[in-house]
Amino acid sequence: MIVNVVECLSGAQRAKGLVVIVDVFRSTTLGCFLAAGGAAEYIVTDSLDRARAMAAERGGKVIGELVDVPPREFDYLNSPALIEQADIRGETLIHVTNAGTRGLMVCTEADEVIMGSFVNAQAVVDYVRARNPEVVTLVAMGTGGVMRAQEDMMCAMYIKNEIEEYPNSFKTLKNFLRDVDTAAKFFDETRDDCPEADFDLCMDLDRFDFVLKGEPVDGGVRLNRVAVAGGTSA
Repeated sequence: MIVNVVECLSGAQRAKGLVVIVDVFRSTTLGCFLAAGGAAEYIVTDSLDRARAMAAERGGKVIGELVDVPPREFDYLNSPALIEQADIRGETLIHVTNAGTRGLMVCTEADEVIMGSFVNAQAVVDYVRARNPEVVTLVAMGTGGVMRAQEDMMCAMYIKNEIEEYPNSFKTLKNFLRDVDTAAKFFDETRDDCPEADFDLCMDLDRFDFVLKGEPVDGGVRLNRVAVAGGTSA
């Protein structure tokens, strides 16, 4: 098994084999919380207009975060902490963000695509080992899908190390990531859309024992929950 790590949208476009999209702060983390919260259908897409159209067609709601788009434009915000406080059971949710959801849509060279983050890292590892593909590509989506984000690269490397049975130190990673520029929003008291609790929830290692596997649909990608033996679940 060859395990590669690539970055950003350009990396996702050329990713091959079993592809893992990683967007820790917060897209692929939130996806797990949506599935765990009982969403009936969870679809990602790449623009707000498309998300609104899909939500209207399916009787669903739009969840997300986009540069230069006010939070009030979304039915739910891109926040694990806020989603934990909401009742999303049975809802159809259309998710759109700057990087993670777009990354899922451009993996045209992949054999299959799943979501990965710290919250389901062991489930990703177990899933990869069970599938035993020739090639695994971990995509660290980065800021806006165009610039390296430390949390995404470190998560991708953490998963790669676990797959290949190299040592990891999650405590060291978490302490370091608390102070990176992309985490500053969680500690900004002027941001109602980024609760401080989001940082700890995004870094809640192995909280969930499932992966979310992508299935192309018209205008987006549906994520289906796939249980993985051996993990832990909230």
